[in-house]
Amino acid sequence: MRKRVQVVAGLLEREGSILVDRRRRGTHLEGLWEFPGGKIEPGETPEQALVRELREELGVESTVVGIVATIEHAYPDFDLSLALYAVEFRGEPAALEVAEVRWVPARELAALPMPPADVPLVDAVLKRQAH
Repeated sequence: MRKRVQVVAGLLEREGSILVDRRRRGTHLEGLWEFPGGKIEPGETPEQALVRELREELGVESTVVGIVATIEHAYPDFDLSLALYAVEFRGEPAALEVAEVRWVPARELAALPMPPADVPLVDAVLKRQAH
């Protein structure tokens, strides 16, 4: 039985730009850019996990507004279920548990080196912004 990992990520938007963070050196997929978030811990709802992860990683308080997209991705050693949620946030995001954070214009997201599982989320974000 393959390991299955459930992950949540947040779509933080400001003035047409999207917040992404860079994975720390020494972590799985180090150096790649991704939407901020992390694993759902036992007993947490996806929304609770996302609020906790954004507090730990970025130092912001957040409210989950709604689902943007979900994807399934098979990495060589595990299966990933990833849900991207739109969030409202309070505070200025800082790189607390990530290498760095950056605000990127939505149209430039596709040019960033990202984990394979995050790539389809870029399309969902761009379609959402077009409306």
